Amino acid sequence: MIGITSYGSYLPRYRMERSVILQQMGWFNPGSPKGEKAVVNCDEDSITMAYAAANNCLIGKNSDDIDGVYLASLSFPFSVRQNSVVVAKALNLRDNIRSSDYTSSLQCGTNALLSAIETVAANNDSQIVTCATDARRAKPGSPQEYTWGDGAAAFCIGNKGVIASFIGEYSLGCDFIDKKMIDTEEFERSWEDRWTRDEGYMKIIPKAIKGLLDKLGTDIPSFAKVCIACPNSSALKAVGKLLRFTPNQEVDNLITAVGDTGSAMSYLMLISVLENAHAGDKIMLVSFGYGAQALAFEVTPEIDKVKSSLRGVSYMLNRKAPLKDYTRYLAYKNLIQFEMGIRGETIPPSSMSLIWKQSKAMAALEGVRCKVCGTPQFPKHTVCVNPECNATGQMEPYLFSDKIGKIVSFTADSLAFSWDPPQLYGLVDFAEGGRIFLDITDCAKESIKVGTQVEMTFRRKYIDNTRGHYCYFWKAMPVLYKYTTVKE
Repeated sequence: MIGITSYGSYLPRYRMERSVILQQMGWFNPGSPKGEKAVVNCDEDSITMAYAAANNCLIGKNSDDIDGVYLASLSFPFSVRQNSVVVAKALNLRDNIRSSDYTSSLQCGTNALLSAIETVAANNDSQIVTCATDARRAKPGSPQEYTWGDGAAAFCIGNKGVIASFIGEYSLGCDFIDKKMIDTEEFERSWEDRWTRDEGYMKIIPKAIKGLLDKLGTDIPSFAKVCIACPNSSALKAVGKLLRFTPNQEVDNLITAVGDTGSAMSYLMLISVLENAHAGDKIMLVSFGYGAQALAFEVTPEIDKVKSSLRGVSYMLNRKAPLKDYTRYLAYKNLIQFEMGIRGETIPPSSMSLIWKQSKAMAALEGVRCKVCGTPQFPKHTVCVNPECNATGQMEPYLFSDKIGKIVSFTADSLAFSWDPPQLYGLVDFAEGGRIFLDITDCAKESIKVGTQVEMTFRRKYIDNTRGHYCYFWKAMPVLYKYTTVKE
């Protein structure tokens, strides 16, 4: 039996009411947009969100057992650099795994999911992490600016401890051009909404669903839930009416709560269903984009063993802070140019050879621990820093990325340039030992103090436009989840 063995989601902390956009871009006059959308912080992108979702997905699993990372997105930071490898290294997975990027269509999420299922089917006992993530940039004043939100979700696919077994799929490939962007353009172009609704959603999605039902020899009533990743809520209801869904079978597309999350929408919808599913429930997942794909799963009794430990959509929906400043939103999305000052122009050079040599330290926050006295330290040294030990050549690798620490001292710097001022940074002591000087993110200066517990989060450190490089590193973030209290 092959299927989903675990899931994890991630939504950025910031939420922006759509009315904020309407107040600033009122001449477009789309009516009265409802709800809010999730917005990445200035140091987040599709890679950092993918790491967070995949890390949540791997709770309770041994990273050495993971055999691959399949990453799907329409907003990859790198067009020539394998984005999935960056995520795999941040997760501290072993080198001999398969990694692959999927893009170019909103189907890319389910394409990655099906590829993971096929990989496990071909290689018994393998486990693949598949993740869909998007932080798309929309032109200010466009309809996409109102609807698009940011988010990521991940599944682990395997054949042991399966919580939702894979039943079957039906795929359609159609050159139906509703959205497109060529390599010289900065923003995506969309065709008329009515065209997409009438010729796309209303015809292609039902065809894929009927194809799956015929292939499986079943009918709509046999499914407890049907997740259709369609950002047009009215079209979603029309498709349901056409195929005679009951209200209980319909699944919220999360547009009002977080926005259209692109390739991640289908994953987030499926996770929201799994959070409340029961053994025996059959679930259909449908994606749309240059065709459509319909996948069927059946929930197993194993789901009751993992529900309480996995980080799904429900928690992420409640973990939020308002973003009320439209100008800050534009800055976070790199949609506006502004003066950075002399301090902001100074960044360290990005040396590809140094990044390679220090890859474990940068990508996974790997330090060392003394085998003699057990003292951890970062960065790596050959001599123990414990003055009562000073052992030489007795160091072993030690990860700080999964450890909880507490703030020893911190500064809110209003002179240094920051995309999200003031710049917060300070010293962090870890529960098992070790001290690192780190930036602090996803919090206001009023919300932290000496002794605040923090966890590590993989973020974008800086942008090196001169050399065309995004540098990623680790930052401290106030603990979001329940952990054992850090000892004094």
